[in-house]
Amino acid sequence: MGIFKLLTTLLKLNIQQELAYRADTLINIALSLMWLGWELLSLTIIFSNTDRLGGWGPGELLALLGVWRLVNTLLAAIIWPNTERFNASVRDGSLDYTLLMPVNSLILVSLTRIVIWRAWDIVLAVGLIVWGLGLSGAGVAPLNLLSFLALVVTGVFVIYSLWIVLIACTFWFVKFDNNVIFCRP
Repeated sequence: MGIFKLLTTLLKLNIQQELAYRADTLINIALSLMWLGWELLSLTIIFSNTDRLGGWGPGELLALLGVWRLVNTLLAAIIWPNTERFNASVRDGSLDYTLLMPVNSLILVSLTRIVIWRAWDIVLAVGLIVWGLGLSGAGVAPLNLLSFLALVVTGVFVIYSLWIVLIACTFWFVKFDNNVIFCRP
């Protein structure tokens, strides 16, 4: 089975799983909008009392909030659900079945569970970044955009690599659920 076919199969399974609980997805999207509203209200309160905060204007901090939401969303959509699943599979012995499958085990361990509704948060994060850059008046050169995308992808891979090292501790410490609780915001 090719990697592309495996990834599309995993994506289809996760979409079906999310569609089984449509109301839950809508509530999660509403909660995401509520948190965004609180974050924007906080920035509004801060900048109603000052023009700059540590040399950052409202546009720059709005773009920074978008970058933070983007990275946080990628963690919440891919890394944390799979960490919980990995911890449980080590404890109950079902990881053996994953390791015996004729496909890349690392992909199965890493991408079995993807929280699809978090795609909405990615759209919101990108919207915040664009809005913040527009508000700051900073022009974005194509080379700067490419370097930003490369840095985001590199950062995600660094976090992913650290995640692999962290979940490897589950083999030595059987009850290692704190790695999920500790990493969440």
